[in-house]
Amino acid sequence: MLSERFTTALTYATQLHAKQVRKGSGVPYVAHLLGVASIALEYGANEDEAIAALLHDAIEDQGGVATREEIRRRFGDNVTAIVDGCTDADTTPKPPWLQRKEAYIAHIRTASPSVLLVSLADKLYNAQSILKDYRVLGESLWERFHGGKEGTLWYYRALVDAFRKTGTTIIIDELERVVAQIEVLTSK
Repeated sequence: MLSERFTTALTYATQLHAKQVRKGSGVPYVAHLLGVASIALEYGANEDEAIAALLHDAIEDQGGVATREEIRRRFGDNVTAIVDGCTDADTTPKPPWLQRKEAYIAHIRTASPSVLLVSLADKLYNAQSILKDYRVLGESLWERFHGGKEGTLWYYRALVDAFRKTGTTIIIDELERVVAQIEVLTSK
């Protein structure tokens, strides 16, 4: 069961990301956070993991070190460790795109089960969004991404391969299915 802590985290995440929208779509960013939390819960997340799913982009996009310490104060070390494990940069400006993505992929093999679950929920949500948006926008979709078409496709395939090396779970299978659909659709 989810407690008042989850509700507090939802309010905090909504406040942190209130002025943020999804790349190129104009959709309020909180939709992404809710989607990631929903996927994590559907795949067995406990409350700390669900809270981390709501806050998984907070350090990276909304304040770095200061936000990390606020998450620790409000939600504890475990939630903070999960959010840290899902963060590819906590500095501004961020390191170059490829450097961050390669480091994130390398980090997957040593990540905790909680980090893996939240990260997988995030990547699954993003891959589903890419698939849906590609069907609507076609090739112009890739203008949203720093890695462009080739880099983004490489990144998601590399993520699947890295997650697969950590074991076999239903959520990894689902991510692989969605990424394969993107690959097939974009190769036509």
